[in-house]
Amino acid sequence: MADITASLFADLEQQNLDQSQPLAARMRPKHLSEFTGQRHLLDEGKLLRRMIDAKRIGSVILSGPPGTGKTTLANLIAASVGAELRILSAVSSGVKDVREVLSWARDVVASGGTRPILFIDEIHRFSKSQQDALLPDVEAGVVSLIGATTSNPYFAVNAALLSRSQLFQLQSLSSGEIIELLNRALSDSIRGLGNTAVAVDEDALRYLADASEGDARRALTALEIAVLSCSEKTPNVTLAAAVESLGARIGGYDATGDDHYDLSSALIKSIRGSDADAGLYWLARMLEGGEDIRYLCRRLVILASEDIGNADPNALVIAVSAMQACEWVGLPECQLTLSQTVAYLALAPKSNAATVAINEARREVAEGSLIPVPIPLRDAHYAGAEKLGNGEGYLYSHDSETGIVAQDYLGVERSFYRPVERGYEKELGERLQQIKNQLRGESS
Repeated sequence: MADITASLFADLEQQNLDQSQPLAARMRPKHLSEFTGQRHLLDEGKLLRRMIDAKRIGSVILSGPPGTGKTTLANLIAASVGAELRILSAVSSGVKDVREVLSWARDVVASGGTRPILFIDEIHRFSKSQQDALLPDVEAGVVSLIGATTSNPYFAVNAALLSRSQLFQLQSLSSGEIIELLNRALSDSIRGLGNTAVAVDEDALRYLADASEGDARRALTALEIAVLSCSEKTPNVTLAAAVESLGARIGGYDATGDDHYDLSSALIKSIRGSDADAGLYWLARMLEGGEDIRYLCRRLVILASEDIGNADPNALVIAVSAMQACEWVGLPECQLTLSQTVAYLALAPKSNAATVAINEARREVAEGSLIPVPIPLRDAHYAGAEKLGNGEGYLYSHDSETGIVAQDYLGVERSFYRPVERGYEKELGERLQQIKNQLRGESS
């Protein structure tokens, strides 16, 4: 009788603990078949699915945005292969914790048990020494490692560990997949909100799906707040309630991780491609995410020379002026200067002739035979220079009416700067040809 009573109390306590969990935790799928999204990884025939079906999980790195199911997937993989799962967080665990789990795993395997799975959340936060501590037991097959990261694993995970792991990229859930999860939570009376009898307007549901930016956890959390905050006066979740429950959009931006590089790349490529609207959108994403203003200014100054150059020399003037203005003004007003600059640079005529020229010239210096300085161009101001003949034959350009004299300034025939037929550089190209003719002593 005592055992039955103890069991009943234990079940009740567990039920209370489960109910105290947030909706996103309660709605985590119990079986792989319930997992939403990531079909590119889990459909029949895909590598991860094959590894699960074969019950051979080696070392796996799951990377992807927040709320895409990395932790849930690790739990489901462990359940599917019948392996015991131990979880460590790189935020709160150290080398000692890792070694204790690995020691436990060795004991399990040595006693004939199934190889355990060690799941490390935010593995990118582990130091090199902590990641290195995993290598021997991962290679020996003592433990199956599943690491999760929201950062680019090629930047965040040691090359040695990465080379021994299968890398799987999880994608943000689509709006349709988010709506599927929200409807499941609304209809589930055991784990979800099915016993609340609160209706959710279609436009509210659609807003939560779209504005959560593929993050299932964020969408479910907002849904729970919206439903539980309903009253007799407002017995259904309206669009306005959904907006308030989700809170301010944070732009899905990590200024130190993948987003920093991806959005910066999108900004530069949009301006280079002359799409002002796209450039302004990516600028807004970076500003909303808290990107460093000095970084943005540096990138725009570089782009003004790299992608516009002499097709519009004023572009560099504007970019440098923007950098100075942003330094003086600061946020929020400097967003106006950045907007003006991005729009101008996007619409300016483009040329990478200066970029190509310096790259070719440096390659010539690094890989070709070094060209000696022609005698007429050598320094003739120091004692003994005259005896060496330095400067002999030099023609002073200002003695010519045109400011250009027929003179060889390199000693060999080379052409690095080739202006494009766009913007001011078209005019420079014509002038360049005239100057070359004069340098060779030919009529223009």
